Amino acid sequence: MESMSDMDDSLPNHSRPPSVAVLLGRHPEGPSESMFQSIINWRLRTPFYYGWLVLAISSVATFAASGLTQVVLGGVQVYITDESGWGDGSLAFAATLGTWLSGAIAPIIGRLADRFGPRWLMPFGLIIAGIAFFVIAGSDSVWQFYAGYVVGRAVSNPVLVGLVPRTSAVNFFRRRRNIALAMVSTFRPISGAINIQIISLIAAHQGWRVAYRYLGVLSLILILPVMLFIRRAPEDIGLLPDGARPDAAEITVGDTRPQMLVPEFSWTAKEALRTGAFWLLLAITALGTLASSAVGFSLVPFLVQDGGLSTQASAGVLSLGTFLAVANIFWGYLADYVTPRRCLILMMIGAGLMMAFLLTVDSVGEALIFAVVWGVFSGGLGSLENMVLAGYFGRGSYGTILGVFSPLQMVALGLGPGLASVARMLAGDFYPLYVAMGAAYFISAILMYIAKPPRRPARAEIVSVPPAY
Repeated sequence: MESMSDMDDSLPNHSRPPSVAVLLGRHPEGPSESMFQSIINWRLRTPFYYGWLVLAISSVATFAASGLTQVVLGGVQVYITDESGWGDGSLAFAATLGTWLSGAIAPIIGRLADRFGPRWLMPFGLIIAGIAFFVIAGSDSVWQFYAGYVVGRAVSNPVLVGLVPRTSAVNFFRRRRNIALAMVSTFRPISGAINIQIISLIAAHQGWRVAYRYLGVLSLILILPVMLFIRRAPEDIGLLPDGARPDAAEITVGDTRPQMLVPEFSWTAKEALRTGAFWLLLAITALGTLASSAVGFSLVPFLVQDGGLSTQASAGVLSLGTFLAVANIFWGYLADYVTPRRCLILMMIGAGLMMAFLLTVDSVGEALIFAVVWGVFSGGLGSLENMVLAGYFGRGSYGTILGVFSPLQMVALGLGPGLASVARMLAGDFYPLYVAMGAAYFISAILMYIAKPPRRPARAEIVSVPPAY
């Protein structure tokens, strides 16, 4: 029969019932280990909770890596094809291939994020991104461009943009976790919007290759601050999530605010995968991502050809809807009051209703109303699904669990444009597509209502109060 110590070794680091000393990462060690740990775990003393500094530095790394995202490539590809002479649309498959490959390696990155944290993964990602930017800038053929972009996109997306920064936010925050995840979800759209403008400006005066070299230099410069200031978890530097006081860690469950003061129970990845809630959440994520991707890709041609808007006005509507992903901050605050699960249900219903409204749009004013409302609703998907995932399964194996989500999510993201094109080709317009995507949003809302918090595994002890989901 398995002993308790053997069982503990198989559990995530954050799910074992700890004492205050263990919570703070204080373990018996020899003199040489103590000196080494002191050097490795040195941290800057800040007047605010250290987790906010971790998020700030992560946002800068995301800014550099956003030069390899789909939206940025789509926004600046005209400069690349005009200068290089490559055919229009020749770069589109690079974005799809890079996105799918990033999903394929995400499970591996997730396990590494749980074990080593962002301090060692993000410098690796920055090195790969930096090299990729220089390869792209020096490419003389489309295949050289593909080599740099696909590899850079595949590595930077989970390591610098999505999975690893989100795992870091979950590890450092508990009471403020929802708002922390919401902030992380805004890093990519904001960085992408800024990078499109910067690359366009540099490309207009010095050429697009110079712009990508600048991003390569920035990526390499960021390696040092990431290694100096980023950490795996607050316990590694003598802190608790949200900066909770060490002497409060042993307050009993009956206290008025126990969720801040008692250890958080964490599921292992294997335990999570055995629950129906996990697979329902995966289906919800895939359906929502597919719908958002298909609508985003088809919106401009729909507004031009079926709505009667100009190309410039239609592009402005899409840009506005994309930028409103900053509404994740709103969802983060709201989730603290009505729970992420209920927010996700509301978000799916709102996005589904906007599909019906889109079918009636025939003016710039109506298109702008659609962009604002749909942008607020659809933009919350990424952050809310991560909030629910962390609330259901804890932080100990969060990276691994999120890594299992990514392959299907990336497939759905890549299928959206293709689905939109096929629907237009077969039906002659986008109306059937939008009806189907509206149905996908409503189905997701129903599935989220069904996906209640799973019953904890038999090994669970009363070490924390279950979240109100």
